[in-house]
Amino acid sequence: MSAPAVEPGGRLADRFRLEDRVSESGGATLWKAIDEVLARPVCVLTLSPDFERTAEVVTAARGASRLTDPRLTQVFDAAEEDGQAYVVSEWVTGESLTDMVSSGPLAPERAAALVAEAAEAVAHAHESGLAHLCLTPDRLIWTAGSTVKLLGLAVDAALCDFESDNAARDDAQGLGRLLYTALTGHWPGDGEAEVDLPPAPLDDGKVCTPRQVTAGVPGFLDAITCRALMQEPRRGLPALTTPAAVAEALAEVPRPAPVPVSVSATPPALSLRSEPPEEMERTRPPRQQAPQRSSGPSPARRSGAASRAMITIIVLLVIAAVGIGAWTLGQSLGKRPETPTASSPASPSAQPKIVTVKPARADGFDPLGSDRSEHPEWARLAIDGKPSTEWHTDKYETAQFGRLKDGVGLILELGKQVPISDVVVSLGDMPGSSIELKVGASADLGSLKTAAKQDNVSGTVTLTPEKAISGQYVLIWFTRLPAFEGKFRGTIYDVVVHSPGSA
Repeated sequence: MSAPAVEPGGRLADRFRLEDRVSESGGATLWKAIDEVLARPVCVLTLSPDFERTAEVVTAARGASRLTDPRLTQVFDAAEEDGQAYVVSEWVTGESLTDMVSSGPLAPERAAALVAEAAEAVAHAHESGLAHLCLTPDRLIWTAGSTVKLLGLAVDAALCDFESDNAARDDAQGLGRLLYTALTGHWPGDGEAEVDLPPAPLDDGKVCTPRQVTAGVPGFLDAITCRALMQEPRRGLPALTTPAAVAEALAEVPRPAPVPVSVSATPPALSLRSEPPEEMERTRPPRQQAPQRSSGPSPARRSGAASRAMITIIVLLVIAAVGIGAWTLGQSLGKRPETPTASSPASPSAQPKIVTVKPARADGFDPLGSDRSEHPEWARLAIDGKPSTEWHTDKYETAQFGRLKDGVGLILELGKQVPISDVVVSLGDMPGSSIELKVGASADLGSLKTAAKQDNVSGTVTLTPEKAISGQYVLIWFTRLPAFEGKFRGTIYDVVVHSPGSA
């Protein structure tokens, strides 16, 4: 070996070349390295000969290498040979949760979606007998490829000599800390972990709930956070004591939409190169030459008489064209323009312009239910313009709500009285929905008039009123639900309201 194995330029296993020292602590050093066989960057953890838990770290890494969940860091190699121990894993680029909340908390739905992905990954690890035990915001990454990645499974705990009598409960609590951080921008930990975020505020010695720290946190997310973080029941539901329970509680959260890749992140093979003019001339296909005649006189050999005859013909054609043009112009000038009458059809520009009306708010609408509500926390996701987010009804035993009610729906408040030309609704793909468009001046079911209806529909549906109608409230009313996971549930991904004229 030409250079020491644990210095920049050193090589491990005759293939991993150490490039940059990222961090170093307590005999463990983290490197950015190059896998010379596969020509890709990798992350290498080296352990000094006097590191006390070398066997535990290598064993934990080998266990993690058997997991296939793409949200967990992939371990490529873990070995201890010739007195040198190391772990090789994938090199992950992106933003950590710490980075994402450094300027403020995330939107509640995005915060919940990120932690839901992490919870599912940790739950899969527990099924294989592995735990994390060191869930901190810098270990949750939103990658450059628009995916969630969780770093340090099992290995971090071995490095820090963390053990637990109840690993499932501790990881569930760790997920609760991540959710709290994402919702508030504060870290609710006990200070043992080094986290570069402000600590969670306290109320009489107890961590404040997310809703006490940040405005706009939905009640159900506040409850899920407390059930995991504080390990206590909320809203009549038990504490979340396992990662699987946390994942199940967040299962219906819409997952984050992919972040558009910037131009700088375009793979070189797909980048557009601006070539200099000389290079462009070389790469341009050669011009095709006009086919040459195989016989007959060339233009230079034409006789003078033929040339004069050609000129004469051209002059005559020009004179004829001028004459025809003058006659046509005289005919046009001789006609009086017709004056439009009241019976003449209006020009296209006179037609009323159809505009999109942005609702002031949306709400789940269930005036016939015991709680008079139907998932109001998701209602705004149906008017956010994102096809990946949704509002949905509760699950029912039958398509007609177990005959307990006539319908449920999503109601939009437009802010003022507006004429309605049509409403475009994006439903789920499962057929079987029967929906009605109701419009009115108030959010009372009795005052809302049915303007249009369609039965057994799915996908994108346009509801056009049979006659002119105006209103401040628009209700998409399910009277029959499609099948969903053995029961019945209605889903609305997006609603667009159109109006004739300015709104």
